[in-house]
Amino acid sequence: MVIPKQHGAWAMLIIPFLFGIDIGQATWLHFPLFVAWFFLYLATYIWMLVVKKQATAHHKKWLAIYTFVALIFVAIPLAYKPTLVYFGLAMVPFFVVNIYFAKKKKERSFTNDVAAIMNFSLGGVGSYYLGTGAIDEKAFFLFAASVFFFVGSTFYVKTMIREKNNPRYKWASWGFHIGLIVACIAARHGWLALAYVPSGLRAMYFYGKAMSIKKVGIYEIVNAVYFALVIVMFY
Repeated sequence: MVIPKQHGAWAMLIIPFLFGIDIGQATWLHFPLFVAWFFLYLATYIWMLVVKKQATAHHKKWLAIYTFVALIFVAIPLAYKPTLVYFGLAMVPFFVVNIYFAKKKKERSFTNDVAAIMNFSLGGVGSYYLGTGAIDEKAFFLFAASVFFFVGSTFYVKTMIREKNNPRYKWASWGFHIGLIVACIAARHGWLALAYVPSGLRAMYFYGKAMSIKKVGIYEIVNAVYFALVIVMFY
């Protein structure tokens, strides 16, 4: 099988979707929707290789398989709730941004990362809508909470790897994390600030320290699990 190498994307794929189930209302339709969501992600990963003209016959075979499985499973929730198609349409502009940067071979661009984060977070809103049939304050919360967390994670990872010698990224990362925590407290959501505190601490404490990519990734997995648990327990 062809499996994406961007380990951080797995957290983006899963956490917002689980928020949609936990904050919304669980239904058996979440199972086929998640299977479709999972295989759609695998398919889009290979599609980007096609765009960059790096896909082999082996890649294209799995692209066809992943796409077929995704279409089969997404047809089930769509049959019950056809309006889910609007979430797919909302993702198109951000996917176009990803295609643009893939063609330019600049996938590590911050703008490209944010576009991907928007789509993953929209997946969470779709998960919420599937169970509740509504787009309300809770849906906007889970979307915003996910976007802010993963944007912060993107800032941090860049300061630890590709932009570790770029002071602009350091200050952007620190400013973003501090501003996010202050904003949560100012809005009288201290519990939400608690969800982002470890992100801010690790952004400042680990900056400038020599760490392997693997170790950075492991710490991010732990941080993402902590973030998810705080949201699930307190919201």
